[in-house]
Amino acid sequence: MSGGAASAPKPLPSSGPKSLREMPHPLATSSSEEMGPALTPSPDLLLPRSIADKDLGLPNGTPVDTSSPASSSSLLNRLQLDDDLDGETRDLFVTVDDPKKHVCTMETYITYRVTTKTTRAEFDLPEYSVRRRYQDFDWLRNKLEESQPTHLIPPLPEKFVVKGVVDRFSEEFVETRRKALDKFLKRITDHPVLSFNEHFNVFLTAKDLNAYKKQGMALLSKMGESVKYVTGGYKLRSRPLEFAAIGEYLDTFSLKLGTIDRIAQRIIKEQLEYLVELREYGPVYSTWGALEVELSEPLEGLSACIGNCCTALEELSEDMTEDFLPVLREYILYSESMKNVLKKRDQVQAEYEAKLEAVALKKEDRPKVPTDVEKCQDRVECFNADLKADMERWQNNKRQDFRQLLMGMADKNIQYYEKCLTAWESIIPLLQDKPETK
Repeated sequence: MSGGAASAPKPLPSSGPKSLREMPHPLATSSSEEMGPALTPSPDLLLPRSIADKDLGLPNGTPVDTSSPASSSSLLNRLQLDDDLDGETRDLFVTVDDPKKHVCTMETYITYRVTTKTTRAEFDLPEYSVRRRYQDFDWLRNKLEESQPTHLIPPLPEKFVVKGVVDRFSEEFVETRRKALDKFLKRITDHPVLSFNEHFNVFLTAKDLNAYKKQGMALLSKMGESVKYVTGGYKLRSRPLEFAAIGEYLDTFSLKLGTIDRIAQRIIKEQLEYLVELREYGPVYSTWGALEVELSEPLEGLSACIGNCCTALEELSEDMTEDFLPVLREYILYSESMKNVLKKRDQVQAEYEAKLEAVALKKEDRPKVPTDVEKCQDRVECFNADLKADMERWQNNKRQDFRQLLMGMADKNIQYYEKCLTAWESIIPLLQDKPETK
């Protein structure tokens, strides 16, 4: 792999008003004059904040040596090693593996083994192993959304697939889903708040999860109830600038990823169509060689060369399908989850603004209402703090995931072209030797 400096890639054409390069980072530090106060329901309706501003600029992350690696694979391995070093201080490890198909009278479904190893005091045992199906993961995510409404909950892979197009019981589909479910649980495990959630503990340890599912709304937290039953119909005056920037960033980010996803799927489709043609193309030279004794050796070599190119292209398409596309889709869903948390934050701020107006209009009730207003302000500040922290964590994960993903994609493409080059170079001696035998 060349050690020269590569030119900067051209940005994708924007179908929106701004490109990602032009977007200000939603957590970039700025002056108080630019960002304004964290709670800005209205210029004339303000309470002093109890939480001071803090610098929320993104950390630099793991430093990467700028010298050229011996190969793309070595750099990819180094990035993975750097990422794995973070696991030394963890006290909770969760894996999803061993998918099994269950055929019942009413339905057919897949279960996965969820293995947990931990040293945390809230777990009775150091190790657990349970089996869960997709709807159990969905139950967990719903419970996390209800009980932790101020936090970003990692997305699950889409449940529904188009019948006749994707076989949801095929080995390829099941393995892709297993990887996504494993990533889902690891995201929760790495979260400093979600990993201590009681529903997550139940999911990891309970042999019979159905008993807990029947409890329904009984385990909702007070925060979850307060968010669910906020005043409806009240329009938010204005979203604070820092959260407006986050919303704008997420809109542009999901738009770009959606475009990349569609183009990548078209490329894979065209690669598979080209692969079909190559598989028909190569054997023609072999059958031709059977008719031409003098040309049989180079023609057989050409047929084998095309066969090797077919194998290389098939591997590249599989890597794109199994490794590249799932990450794009996960982050598209991730951005939607973040938008939903923003909407919940806006609802709580709208309630806060409504209570402030009520205080201004009904001064005679002042002894009772301010406590209510302060509680509402605390909820808004809780949303703000949790949302900022989760956004920063999400940006760190995104940078790490896409750095590894793009390095992997570059490595796979280099391997593909190297295999094709080797295949074509192998037949040159056969073509050069032929004139000498005449």
